[in-house]
Amino acid sequence: MRKSSTRRACAALAAVTSLTLAATACGGTTKSDVENEGGPAAAAGEADPDAETKKGLTIGFLPKQVNNPYFTVADKGGETAVKELGSTFKEVGPNSATDTAGQVSYVNTLTQQQVDAMAVSAQDPGALCTALKQAMRNGIKVVTYDSDTKPDCRNAFISQASAEDLGRTEVQLLAEQIDYKGEIAILSAGQTATNQNTWIEYMKEELKDPKYKDMKLVEVAYGNDDAQQSFQQTQGLLQEFPDLKGIISPTTVGIKAAAQYLSGSKYKGKVKLTGLGTPNDMRNYVKDGTVEAFELWDPAKLGELAARTAVALASGQITGREGETFTAGGMGEYTIGADGVIDLGKPTVFDAGNIDDHDF
Repeated sequence: MRKSSTRRACAALAAVTSLTLAATACGGTTKSDVENEGGPAAAAGEADPDAETKKGLTIGFLPKQVNNPYFTVADKGGETAVKELGSTFKEVGPNSATDTAGQVSYVNTLTQQQVDAMAVSAQDPGALCTALKQAMRNGIKVVTYDSDTKPDCRNAFISQASAEDLGRTEVQLLAEQIDYKGEIAILSAGQTATNQNTWIEYMKEELKDPKYKDMKLVEVAYGNDDAQQSFQQTQGLLQEFPDLKGIISPTTVGIKAAAQYLSGSKYKGKVKLTGLGTPNDMRNYVKDGTVEAFELWDPAKLGELAARTAVALASGQITGREGETFTAGGMGEYTIGADGVIDLGKPTVFDAGNIDDHDF
């Protein structure tokens, strides 16, 4: 069944007036609308794991940035899953990874279009909350993937892996390459990117271990997930810190741009680079000796799990509460953790020995 007449009226009102006024006209937020303030937002009622998977749904995907190679792969995984499940996929999003206002506008658009669920990679942890809560008041299920918002502003978050695992393992990878000695820097995306900042905090925690006593984090630079800015930031780091031994870039755009700079410079093979990248982006840099090893999850699987979670939510099979389980097709069974977080799985380390086994 499609949405109720009440929901259609709310969405229609939102299309001709402000979303805030629409919320007031339709009753605003109540405890039954968004439960557990400070925890994941869950719809009223209990999950029915045996409920039939609904078909004919519309699932909207809103990445941080369209035409970003990473999100192209992730959203393609989501599209394939949505179509397999008998529903309609649509992707919208800004052209810039720092256009937070644009993301808010696209959330509002998806709400007005009455999608059944949306999967959003948040550019900012708080900026989307008002719009996402409005979407949920209109009966739309909200999943975040790759980068989260506040837990009470969505039903579930699809995490690439444990944030702690990702942060700590990137330090471990670099430490092995520089023999646990020397100055290091981090080349991040945007200063407000939730996932980047979380991983960086775990990197700093990892560096407190006595075994890293001869390593020093000298700078955290920001390339804003822009190739040219990231390239320039890499150049700037090496000019400012001539004794730099290694760089961690926990962003696919950043690590590729850093590798591009290093590969054509006197620092090739001398300054080590690791972080999060795709095999297709990094293959040549691994083979020419610029990069020894890096890691990532499969972004297509991340998008697929986001889509399957969105459909399970819209079908009433889960609500986003901790402890609920569901089967994500051939991906297997997943359990929802604290704060509505669902971990995709362990990251994969790529090096010369296995990089040709992967194509994404």
